[in-house]
Amino acid sequence: MNIVKYDPFYEMRSLQDEVNRLFASNFSRGGENDLMRGAWSPQVDIFENQNEIVLEAELPGMKPEDVNISIENNVLTLRGERKFEKKDESDNFHRVERSYGSFTRSFTLPVTVSSENANAEFENGVLRLTLAKREEAKPRRIEIKAGSSSQPKTIETNAKQTEEKSNTAKG
Repeated sequence: MNIVKYDPFYEMRSLQDEVNRLFASNFSRGGENDLMRGAWSPQVDIFENQNEIVLEAELPGMKPEDVNISIENNVLTLRGERKFEKKDESDNFHRVERSYGSFTRSFTLPVTVSSENANAEFENGVLRLTLAKREEAKPRRIEIKAGSSSQPKTIETNAKQTEEKSNTAKG
């Protein structure tokens, strides 16, 4: 039988560690130091239709020349900086809630996307980036002929279903 030494302060130390971890993670966000380091990220929506994938990023108060878009190894990267502009030296801010500083957002693109014909538009503080899908990823129509007497039938397919079936067959 092993002898275990009782530590009456073990639970107090573990509670203190938990509280320290809680304060370190929650209170480091949104402080003045974060403003200086540029700890903000624009909100992004990503959606797709049959022919393209669209990314929309909210960049209020920014200009198109303040944003850099790059695609490398199927990774789309948005970089930019929103600068804090003090209008007048006599302004005395009581509260600054909008985030400023530089940002970087990266997104891995699926292999079905072609970056060659990317189109970017900037309007009313919203960046809209459109990436066309490759031809092999677009849905296709396949005509089925059943004997000489019946009319041909058409079945719609898309690349996702074809990929799922081939992955299922492999696995």
